Amino acid sequence: MKKIRLGVVGLGWVSQIFHLPILTKCEDVEVVAVCDKDKSRARMIADRFGIKEVYTDYELMFKNAEIEAVDICTSTDTHLPITIAALESGKDVFVEKPIARKYTEALQMAEKAKELKRKLMVGMNNRFRPDTMILKSFIEKGEVGKIFFVKAGWLKKLSGDNKWMTQKDKSGGGVFLDLGIVMLDLILWMLGFPPVQRVSAKMYMHKTKSVEDSCIIFAEMKYGISLVLETSWSYQCAQDFFYCDFFGSEGSAMINPLRIHKQLHGNLVNVTPVKMEPPLNVFRKSYENELKHFIGAARGLHTVISTGDEAVQRMKVVEAIYQSAAKGKEIIIK
Repeated sequence: MKKIRLGVVGLGWVSQIFHLPILTKCEDVEVVAVCDKDKSRARMIADRFGIKEVYTDYELMFKNAEIEAVDICTSTDTHLPITIAALESGKDVFVEKPIARKYTEALQMAEKAKELKRKLMVGMNNRFRPDTMILKSFIEKGEVGKIFFVKAGWLKKLSGDNKWMTQKDKSGGGVFLDLGIVMLDLILWMLGFPPVQRVSAKMYMHKTKSVEDSCIIFAEMKYGISLVLETSWSYQCAQDFFYCDFFGSEGSAMINPLRIHKQLHGNLVNVTPVKMEPPLNVFRKSYENELKHFIGAARGLHTVISTGDEAVQRMKVVEAIYQSAAKGKEIIIK
């Protein structure tokens, strides 16, 4: 089996908890090198995972390390320069969400990938959850009829390990760019990417200074689909909460836990698959499926899911949401 030789840039919590444990166990991957600004951390993590080459300069890694693909897990402000440098050095790129701080940065990244004929995949691991993949197949087959309303949210306390997320120059935005963009992507993907036509948003800064820590949006999509989406780092909840509910003309479907109800002979019947994995397994499996998909795409086995072009369209909607919150009015997306 041909192994993809991979370099990882950025060794924060997502690298340590998900990416490196998964990638170093994949039979078709060899993690050749890691790069982080903190040399002692890079050396320690490289030793833990049996990785030989350690760098503090990503350009030097792209030049010297014999790698074919790059996994970028750094702060959002660095995604553009690192991605461009990786693409220009002939590497395929996986970059964690969000792709960039703003639409223009995302566009540069996607255009460069197309220009150089390299693969660019953006981390949207919720597409790769076993329960969301099952639910998407039910929706695509019309099992719950025509979807007309979606209600979703992700309420999660902000980790102390990611303080840069509250610094607008590094993150580009607050909780919506952290959690909301993930939920927006999941919904659009589930529904086959209907165009978003108009958005209204309200944002709050209860415990932050330069970015929002709570956000509520209402959006209208083509085909008569309405969306209400809430995200927060500061809701006074006993525990983190993630949900995504779809309502159709013939039934309803919900995630976390997965529940599917369908109208049959005048009765609402539970048609949820019986065997489902525990929530923690589902979350880890989403990263495993996502990273294995990227490796398969880099090996030329299939095309990329969650492309740079999709991320560009998503960022257009994200910018309209921030514009709506800033202006206090509905924004029409052309």
